[in-house]
Amino acid sequence: MQPSTSLARRDLLRLGMSLAAARALRGDTPIPIPTKVVKTTNGSVQGLVYEGVQVFKGIRYGAPPVGANRFLPPQRPKPWKDIADATEFGAPAMQLAPPVAASAATDFARQLDTIFPTPAEIKIQNEDCLFLNVWTPSLAAGKRPVMVWLHGGGMAWGSGAWPIYDGANLARKGDVVVVTVNHRLNVFGYLYLGQAGSDAYAKSGNAGMLDLVAALEWVRDNAEAFGGDPANVTIMGESGGGAKVSMLLAMPDARGLFHRAIIQSGPGLTGVHKDAAERVTKSVLDELHVTAADTKALQCLPAQDILAAAFAAAAKNAGPIGPMLRVAPVVDGIVLPSDPFTPAAPTISANVPILIGSNKDEMTLFTAGESWFGTLTDQQLTQRAKFLGGAKSDALIAALRKLHPDYSPTYLFVQVMTAQSMWGGSITLAERKAAQKAAPVYMYYLTWETPVLDGRFKSPHTLDIPLMFDNVDKARVLVGPPPQPEALARQMSDAWVAFARSGDPNTSSLPHWPAYTAERRATMLFDVESRVVDDPNAEVRKVLES
Repeated sequence: MQPSTSLARRDLLRLGMSLAAARALRGDTPIPIPTKVVKTTNGSVQGLVYEGVQVFKGIRYGAPPVGANRFLPPQRPKPWKDIADATEFGAPAMQLAPPVAASAATDFARQLDTIFPTPAEIKIQNEDCLFLNVWTPSLAAGKRPVMVWLHGGGMAWGSGAWPIYDGANLARKGDVVVVTVNHRLNVFGYLYLGQAGSDAYAKSGNAGMLDLVAALEWVRDNAEAFGGDPANVTIMGESGGGAKVSMLLAMPDARGLFHRAIIQSGPGLTGVHKDAAERVTKSVLDELHVTAADTKALQCLPAQDILAAAFAAAAKNAGPIGPMLRVAPVVDGIVLPSDPFTPAAPTISANVPILIGSNKDEMTLFTAGESWFGTLTDQQLTQRAKFLGGAKSDALIAALRKLHPDYSPTYLFVQVMTAQSMWGGSITLAERKAAQKAAPVYMYYLTWETPVLDGRFKSPHTLDIPLMFDNVDKARVLVGPPPQPEALARQMSDAWVAFARSGDPNTSSLPHWPAYTAERRATMLFDVESRVVDDPNAEVRKVLES
């Protein structure tokens, strides 16, 4: 006679526990044991325990957004009766990732793919992608802060399953619950079909953002079952993830679902306006030979055909750094009523504290593989800077040269790009938030330089991620050997946890960190020995704001 399902599960649990104990006695790495079954609002799930952290992967929070649900707001999944497996990540969204030139496919690039595994995820990408992952130190009831991470990759690629986002160390160290999320991206998440005149598609330009709202609603309804506090939720993200945080701060549907916000190298000051969104939509639909009004065709097209059309449209719209297609949250007057931080910070999130910052040499990550990197002349620097900065470019170069007298023309151009994007945008967002005088905003600037590739990157984009996640052991390819990365990780992860707990990043591992104001502009400069500086890079800021 076959054993009952419950008996088989109990036996498996006992087997897993006994095997783990036996391996531990032998000094081997213990195998993970199953967690207790957790009841969620959609059904029960069971994950695995790794070194004391309860890990639940691939929990479905939305119905498959395919077929008739394509381009529409997310729906709740159909409740399940059996215990759902939560031991493996769910599928990543369809990926509109930029192609990698053969010259850029170096050994180092392949090593970076181990922590940013987009090439691997392209092989398993799927429209059915509404899954999230949870790391918690305990399922016991507790008022643990919940830290919800929104992944980078612009609005075009990425997932919450990247190894560099593993939440175990942060959960264990900070006694917090960490959540990462997959959601619709690129044309599947932000193709604006509102011009078709159908009310059903009025929100299509923000379907990906509404996925995140649905994930936050899941957190509100289920955090307590995982030992978290639904009344203390922090949303955080880097690059495109930081921009997603910026957008959520301005979305009425997200109001009350989070209580603090962290924006890392991704200030989102504006969304895509309808006219620009409609041009992008037309360029994609022209490749598909369908119209926005032909919703039946749009529902039936293979996902790969839609993605191919997006790539083709991007190739026909090449910019100075390659193919471009800005498919991102749309200022539709409904989901996103206005630009999130232009001309001012959103009033609906005025009471939400913000932690924001950037890295000193952000753009080296994107340019270090270019043929011109390391060879620019002063004349080429002037020409390229003028293309980006116009009339301000000469003054900007002069200010940057004064700030970094040892920088070559190549690194000065990297500084021009960084200042006009992530650094300058972070300053603007912080100024507008501080002007509300309702909740504090804290500014940071990562100046520590990674030693990898003989220091070629200096302080690049994404360097902050393994530091604040306390994941330096998983990211040696990016941060290099001990002990300096450990020192940075201790300080940054301490500050992120402190901010999630109270809305104030001050911690004993750092000097006192005042809130940012237009009068003082106090900024934490993260380095092996971090320090607070008032108005760093002041001359550069003044040029940008002139």
